[in-house]
Amino acid sequence: MKKITSLILSFIVLWTTQSTIAADGPVVIGGVEMPQVETSVAFEQMKKKIGKWEGQLTQGLTGDVIDVSYEWSLVSGGNTIMESVVEDGVAMFTTYSDEEGELVVKHYCALGTEPVLSVSEVTDQVVALSFDGSRSPLMGDSHDFVNSMRWTTDTSDADEMIYEYTVYLDGELSSNRAELKRI
Repeated sequence: MKKITSLILSFIVLWTTQSTIAADGPVVIGGVEMPQVETSVAFEQMKKKIGKWEGQLTQGLTGDVIDVSYEWSLVSGGNTIMESVVEDGVAMFTTYSDEEGELVVKHYCALGTEPVLSVSEVTDQVVALSFDGSRSPLMGDSHDFVNSMRWTTDTSDADEMIYEYTVYLDGELSSNRAELKRI
């Protein structure tokens, strides 16, 4: 399973770096126009992050400060946001798409798990996600996985943001915090 996930990650990272698709007009594939899809407020807030971001992340467990980079791109005719993540040289990815009018996030983690998260808060400055146990069988006492994510953007500078997330490791919940700038 990890080998397949790694291959999928490699393909998607390569594909998104070579063919980011923006949906400014109708999407046509082979002469067939794709239907317009209405997106949620949370999806629209996440679209504001499209681009490349870099910074440093402080790990809650160790206090270590590591280099991180995040790149958001619009794919699937504008219906999905793909996030490529590199933390301390380790690549991961996350997808953001609406299901039945609600933003659903799937994170493909270096921990070997794929937690599903849903929106717990959305404002002009904040998008917060929490683990969605109804869509994922992971349990904090027996699995290692990202449990929550939160992006906070300062209204005075849209090119800076704080990214905070919690992760279960060996049954313990720890917090990480990154300060990011758009590059």
